[in-house]
Amino acid sequence: MSFKVREWLTRHGIDTTHGQRMNIDREIERRTGQNCDIGISKLTDTDIMEIVQAIRKKRKPLLAEAMA
Repeated sequence: MSFKVREWLTRHGIDTTHGQRMNIDREIERRTGQNCDIGISKLTDTDIMEIVQAIRKKRKPLLAEAMA
């Protein structure tokens, strides 16, 4: 997990779960093609906030949906 991503989230007062942070790291890596600690410096605050909001909006599937 990225220390820089965690620092960025803390600095902006954003609380996330471990799973959400892992997904944020993956999306930063996907968009930049680099490790998330390096990639986060290549993105603007607006880009990172869009990633965070998109990840936080995703909801966990309900148990019934997951079993279907």
